Amino acid sequence: MVKIGGFDLSREPAVVAVISHSATEQAKAAQLQGADILEIRLDLLGIKDTKSALELLTSLKAEVNLPCIATNRLPTDGGRWEGPEEERIQLLLDVLPVVNAVDVELAASIDSRKKLVSRAHELNRTVIVSHHDFTGTPPMEEIGDILEMAWKSRGDIAKFAAKANSPADTINLLRVTHEATKPVCMISMGDIGKHTRVIAPFYGSVLTYGAVGEAVAPGQLSIAELKRTMKVLL
Repeated sequence: MVKIGGFDLSREPAVVAVISHSATEQAKAAQLQGADILEIRLDLLGIKDTKSALELLTSLKAEVNLPCIATNRLPTDGGRWEGPEEERIQLLLDVLPVVNAVDVELAASIDSRKKLVSRAHELNRTVIVSHHDFTGTPPMEEIGDILEMAWKSRGDIAKFAAKANSPADTINLLRVTHEATKPVCMISMGDIGKHTRVIAPFYGSVLTYGAVGEAVAPGQLSIAELKRTMKVLL
């Protein structure tokens, strides 16, 4: 059983709102639109120091009663963090006590990732180990290997997002999703894969990410669109 805060992902998939700017305003709008969880993108919000991060998170918890994922994305995985890797990871370590989950990339340095994962688990926080490919979708066997590496890194959830260059890419991603033996978040990015943001949860993806305003990833739908479409399909 995997939870993020009080949300039990073994019971139903969660719709995650990506908070990328005007954090309080976006968080309130996300709650009104039906989001289950907030992803606080520290890199997109331009937050680089612990004091600012803690103030923001404390304020959000007071304004919006939703679980929070802390993410400080690497540029190679589509993020905008600028600065030393040690400072990026330290910021995530510093906010662990006031969030419910943390996202760390498979591409992060092994020592940094181990340190963050260990501390998160000490605090009973959920860990998402993620991998992003903005050029294309690898073969199914390779996707499976990436998921295994994320789980072996002690990720509670293995997140895999890759650009779809053909309908076959989306079909293969959904097949891997359906066959996964541990919790996954699977996303096929781009216009061709846009529908997987709604469909993948029905094949076993425990999270799907949506935008409150402008999309922050290729093919990302709004929270309102996700909730409306998923409700029709349920």
